[in-house]
Amino acid sequence: MKKREYFTAKDHTFTICAYGKSEYIEECIKSVTTQNVRTNVIICTSTPSEYLDLLAKKYDIPLFINEERKYNSDIATDWNFAISCAKTRLVTIAHQDDLYKPDFAKEVLIHLNGTSRPLIAYTDYAELRNGKEVSNIRNLNIKRIMLFPLRPRFMWSSKFMRRRSLSFGSAICCPSVTYVPENLPKQLFIPGYKGGIDWQAWERFSKLDGEFVFVNSIQMVHRIHDDSETTALINGNTRTEEDFAMFCKFWPKPIARLIEHFYKKGEASNNL
Repeated sequence: MKKREYFTAKDHTFTICAYGKSEYIEECIKSVTTQNVRTNVIICTSTPSEYLDLLAKKYDIPLFINEERKYNSDIATDWNFAISCAKTRLVTIAHQDDLYKPDFAKEVLIHLNGTSRPLIAYTDYAELRNGKEVSNIRNLNIKRIMLFPLRPRFMWSSKFMRRRSLSFGSAICCPSVTYVPENLPKQLFIPGYKGGIDWQAWERFSKLDGEFVFVNSIQMVHRIHDDSETTALINGNTRTEEDFAMFCKFWPKPIARLIEHFYKKGEASNNL
C-alpha cells in the first residue's frame, strides 16, 4: 500500500516574488499573511530597494536578495531562486500583483493530504480588472473546460489526461500553483522562455510519475493591468512564437499552427 502524505501549515511557504516598486505588493502581502491557516511567508527579489526593506520590516517577513540576477537576467532565475529560499516541502510563488483568498493555504493543504506523490497543486482563479473581481468571462470559462477532466481525484495521476489538457494551451494559472520540490526536477524552470515559462514547466512535469492536484474552487485573484509582464508579452510577438513552440511539443507543426492561431485570439482577452 502506498504511503499517503500528510502536510501541515509549517510545511508550506508563500514566496512573494518582488520586482521594482509595485503599487500592489502590499495588498498581496496582506492576503498571504492573513490566511485562515497561517503558513510561512518570505519575500525574494533581484531588485533590492528601501521600499522592500520597509515592507519586510513592517510585516516581519524575511527578505532574500538574488545576486545572480545581475549576471543572468531571466524570470526563470528569479523563480528558481524563490523556490530555493523556501525551506519547506511546499512552496507557492506568490506574484506581487495578485491576491490570495483567505482559505487558499487551507484548501491546498486539504487537497494535498491523502495523495501519494504530489507534484503540484493548483486552484481555480478569478481576475481583477479595473478594481473589479470577475470570474464568469469567456477566457476563464474556456480554461475551466480544459481542466474539467482533471477534476476527479482519480485523474490527478493520469499522464495522458494532463498532457491532453496541456496540448490545447496552458489553463493552469501560474500564481495559483503550489510546488512540491522534492518530487520535481532540481531545476524547476529553464531559462529562455518569457511568457511561456510556466507552461514549459507544466509540460515537463506532466511526464513525471505523481499527481497534479486540482483545487476546484476560486482561491486566488490574478490582477490584469497594462504594466503586467503577461500583457506586455501578448502585445508583442514573443508570446506567439513561444506558444507555437509549446504546441509543437504535442502536435505536428501544421496542427500546432492552427491551434496557436485560435489560442492567440483567446489570450487577447488578457488586455484591458
